[in-house]
Amino acid sequence: MKKELVTNQDPKSPISEIFRTLRTNIQFMTTKGKLKTILVTSTLPGEGKSWTASNLAVTFAQAGKKALIIDADMRKGRVYSIFGVSPRPGLSNYLSGVDWDNGEASENLKDYIQKTSINNLYVISAGNVPPNPSELLISDQMTKLMETVKELFDIVIFDGTPSQLVTDSLILTRMVDSTVIVTASKETKKEDLKRVIKNIKNVGGTIAGVVLNKVAIDAKKYEQSYYYGSTALAETKPKSKSAKRASKEMYDRASSMIDNRERVNKVQKEEKEIKEEEKSEELKEIEKLESKEDLEIPKALQNNIKIENAEDVPMEKTTEILNQINQYLNKEKKKLK
Repeated sequence: MKKELVTNQDPKSPISEIFRTLRTNIQFMTTKGKLKTILVTSTLPGEGKSWTASNLAVTFAQAGKKALIIDADMRKGRVYSIFGVSPRPGLSNYLSGVDWDNGEASENLKDYIQKTSINNLYVISAGNVPPNPSELLISDQMTKLMETVKELFDIVIFDGTPSQLVTDSLILTRMVDSTVIVTASKETKKEDLKRVIKNIKNVGGTIAGVVLNKVAIDAKKYEQSYYYGSTALAETKPKSKSAKRASKEMYDRASSMIDNRERVNKVQKEEKEIKEEEKSEELKEIEKLESKEDLEIPKALQNNIKIENAEDVPMEKTTEILNQINQYLNKEKKKLK
């Protein structure tokens, strides 16, 4: 099995998530319109048609659906190589009735269905290259095949031919429930895409949508996509000794800066607490001085305030005594500061 099956090899990658989104959209359509058969085509070769069809089939199988992918490109089919199955017998042998060794082919479709290494996923290869692929697709045997696969499988995906070159896919668009067109970024021409869409509609086909493939993605953004990125992307290259040494030095420097910052914060906190304590002591002293109960009046002032009868003291004398007391208190406060 090739690495092209990214949905199987790396199911957590962003690309796999995109295929699951495509699958979800198709499942929604299935619920609404009972869509069971899908054709995947493109405008020209090299746009990623087979890759898209194969990975889409894998996502359906991963969701528990019994899925079948049929290589309907009987001219240049390569689905067998992607899944690692036998190229013959295949679709052309069943439709033509001629076995791969020119003998009589089996009429039982189950003889052409091959199981892959992925659970719930089966493949019908393209088979031998026939001289008349288009005629085989419009035969009664093809109609019989469509009816049978719909009964046997939950979803059937046809990998068709490029629609711009041959009419094989245009024939299939009338037979399947819907068609997906694969285009390549900066490769597919708008005129070619418009022509293919017009041709499909002209023959009565239904288009589910267009897939834009080969979009350039920045590597850094790709690695940062959704933790859902793969573990392979998350791995880093082994560091050299010099890189490890530089990393350790940066770590030690950062740790030292953190320790210094903690020590500075501790000292500042202690200084603040000491100042608060000193301030508290000063306030206590001032309150003590201002308290009439604890106030010790100097002897120089006591002589002026010895009064037997307060009613006999003149107002001027009382004011003078109070002024002296206030002066004394102010002096004591300055001493404390």
